[in-house]
Amino acid sequence: MGIIKVENIRIFAHHGCLKEETQIGSDYLVDVEVEANLQTAAKTDKLSDTVDYVFLNKIVREEMSKPLYLLETVGKRILNRIFNEDVLVNKATVWVSKLNPPIGGD
Repeated sequence: MGIIKVENIRIFAHHGCLKEETQIGSDYLVDVEVEANLQTAAKTDKLSDTVDYVFLNKIVREEMSKPLYLLETVGKRILNRIFNEDVLVNKATVWVSKLNPPIGGD
């Protein structure tokens, strides 16, 4: 097994439970880590034999563009898409961070 990480995907989106959050929007950082068997890709040097980080970035950007109340929900949607659209992925973890939450601090 091998691990592919895509870190610090910076996205402006409109998630949150407060009306202001969904209207104004905020900056987010998303990290994705997937585990897959990368032995074939290491031998063939073919993109089709690995998990393409461009594909992972695309899923994150598409799902983050759909406003939701909870970051847990957007994280689950990202995971569902990864597992449904890439059969090579055995395990995945997603971290979604709101950079300026309305809590009086970072």
